[in-house]
Amino acid sequence: MAMSGFDDPGIFFSDNFGGDEQTDNAQAQRTAIKKKFRDFLREFCVSSTSTGVSYLYRDQLKRRYNLGEYWLEVDLGHLASYDDELADYIYHRPAEYLTLFEQAAKEIADEVTRPRPENEGSVQDIQIMFKSSARCISVRNLKASMMSKLVKVPGIAVSASSVRSKATKISLMCRSCRSVVPNIQVRPGLEGYTLPRKCTTEAQGREPCPMDPYFILPDKCTCVDFQTLKLQEAPDAVPMGEMPRHLQLYIDRYLCDRIVPGNRVTVIGIYAIRRAAKGVTVRGREKKSRIGAGIRSPYVRVLGVEVETGGPGRSMGITFTQEDEENIRRLATSPNICDTIGKSIAPSIFGSLDIKKAISCLLFGGSRKRLPDGLTRRGDINILLLGDPGTAKSQLLKFVEQVSPIGVYTSGKGSSAAGLTAAVMRDPSSRNFVMEGGAMVLADGGVVCIDEFDKMREDDRVAIHEAMEQQTISIAKAGITTTLNSRCSVLAAANSVFGRWDDTKGEQNIDFMPTILSRFDMIFIVKDEHDQSRDITLAKHVMGVHMAANVTSAPDTTSGEIDILTLTKYIAYCRSRCGPRLSEAACDKLQNRYVLMRSGARNHEREAEKKTSIPITVRQLEAIVRIAESLAKMKLQAFAGEAEVDEALRLFQVSTLDAAMTGNLSGVEGFTSTSDQEELSRIERQIKRRFVVGSQVSEFAIVQDFVKQKYEERKIYKVLQLMMRRGEIQHRMQRKMLYRIK
Repeated sequence: MAMSGFDDPGIFFSDNFGGDEQTDNAQAQRTAIKKKFRDFLREFCVSSTSTGVSYLYRDQLKRRYNLGEYWLEVDLGHLASYDDELADYIYHRPAEYLTLFEQAAKEIADEVTRPRPENEGSVQDIQIMFKSSARCISVRNLKASMMSKLVKVPGIAVSASSVRSKATKISLMCRSCRSVVPNIQVRPGLEGYTLPRKCTTEAQGREPCPMDPYFILPDKCTCVDFQTLKLQEAPDAVPMGEMPRHLQLYIDRYLCDRIVPGNRVTVIGIYAIRRAAKGVTVRGREKKSRIGAGIRSPYVRVLGVEVETGGPGRSMGITFTQEDEENIRRLATSPNICDTIGKSIAPSIFGSLDIKKAISCLLFGGSRKRLPDGLTRRGDINILLLGDPGTAKSQLLKFVEQVSPIGVYTSGKGSSAAGLTAAVMRDPSSRNFVMEGGAMVLADGGVVCIDEFDKMREDDRVAIHEAMEQQTISIAKAGITTTLNSRCSVLAAANSVFGRWDDTKGEQNIDFMPTILSRFDMIFIVKDEHDQSRDITLAKHVMGVHMAANVTSAPDTTSGEIDILTLTKYIAYCRSRCGPRLSEAACDKLQNRYVLMRSGARNHEREAEKKTSIPITVRQLEAIVRIAESLAKMKLQAFAGEAEVDEALRLFQVSTLDAAMTGNLSGVEGFTSTSDQEELSRIERQIKRRFVVGSQVSEFAIVQDFVKQKYEERKIYKVLQLMMRRGEIQHRMQRKMLYRIK
């Protein structure tokens, strides 16, 4: 089995003791270049109005060294402005000249930190990191011509290994003559050293040493920390129908543990190659293969990392010019900006203005809050569209994925719990367990669009409970215990149980557990209602869209709409620059409305015990707060006033409250009375006692048996539906049921 670190036989190719032999001219040239690097670190300065002239890297190196941080980040733009030749050396031959740069930094650190305490010893090695404003290169555009050059690649970190040790200097001992070969340099990156086959010590009066005599002395080796990661290209950079491509990253020393799965990063490093695996592993044994002989696998030895700051407050990689900011602020001050944004959501889809306005609230989101006790309250809004097919639910999801700065689209039937949250798998090369983030981790700070939400298995839906409310994903598998961030909104679309919404069935149209339904801030029942005047208007709109599809210019839609590019920038700007809170007047108004609605719910339940109560709980109160904050964020306001609270209450009324008052969401948290819950549990217990495993019983016989005991028929069907959902009862043929005890 392959071992990790410097003695991994799968990554070494050198078979000599010393480094490359250098001529006198080459050595003189390297000495001159190292002097230029020293002069750059010592002399580069920037002018400031407050402090005058400051020596940027010299002061930074001294400050970091005194703090025990032995690394220095260099801007390649500064290096190019100081000396173009030095920048060309780094760009075209980074592996060779990076060593000289780090040696020069060590010498400068020795100068600026004198005098040092006597017990400190020699000066520490300095790690040089780079940052650059150069153009990025996609993972799929990395070619063989870029090998051994400096590249800048963006993407998403989908997996990360544990931090391990790699030797930079090793000492060998011959097991026969006990001679020691000290301080052998090992090349950095995923390169290594192959032990010599013969002992180089001359045999005087003794037999020669046998073959393969050397072994490594671990206590005389110098090691550094290193970590390997898998970088996946961003979803918006993947062409339609293509698989996202991956790239292995190697990071070491002070760059370790800066990236976690799910981070959107831009890495600067050396595009290098490593030896491919010798063969395949079959039943625990390595089977050699000649097919891959001479093949080398590419990877990037990372020299600098730019991690996008997490959460909904980030700009999501979009840069704003001064002109963009002026246009955005002018747009925010325009009257009825919330209505304009709502109309700009999928303008080719007719009607559904309340749904579009709710989706615009989801795109902007509320304000994430961290409480004094360390707990957090999510600011992202979750929406469920439930109803008939052909009502443009999937088209709305596709538009949201397109307009959101970070959007991931998936279908419920093709998604598993691991694909949505995170998966733990074994790395084929190192045989260690690694963790890969799923769709909700990759969409951190954006929106996850889940179509066909009702087609998902119940176990897979349960897996996203924590991700929707706490916005974290906890993993405890294969010895890996960690928590990932999933700060994203969920926009889900689902059909009813019977395909089309049946008003006579009531709550039987919904096949969701109360735990998942209570996590949605707004639930819209989308019905395909038959109205002649509406149908005529809808037909005209659809015909207009189809006739204008081949026209070069944009179709003449509703006035005041915002184009997609501007809307995307507007959303990213508002999410990164604005975090509104409720004003005192809005808090008082919302508090009074909450109390009135709760008291109305209690009075309603006293008047009719069998009717469902209004679903107002603390979770729904927080949903109204988030909606009001998102409406204020559209206007770039610091506080959400009474107008935003009124609109938030109206949106909540036309979505969740209207659905609850029709009885369609019976069974959701706070929607069913306690007496109904007890009666349903009693019916279920009696069914389990009455029938044995494997027996076939007519559904009609079950219903008639319980009706004779004065139970309501609709409650019996409700219990049967719940048991079918859990797999305890299955349909075998029409009107026949097979009962199984789990």
